[in-house]
Amino acid sequence: MRKVLERYAFRVEIGLELFILPGLAAFIIALLTVSYQTLKAARSNPADSLRCE
Repeated sequence: MRKVLERYAFRVEIGLELFILPGLAAFIIALLTVSYQTLKAARSNPADSLRCE
């Protein structure tokens, strides 16, 4: 596989930021989603939830 890839004229180096930035973005999106759902559940009236179930 290495010999096949050596024939290409252009090469792209994969840096560490290619893995860190998307991981950080996914973490921030997950944190915002969980925070929103937690605040929504904390602000709701428990009696309304029990009536629906």
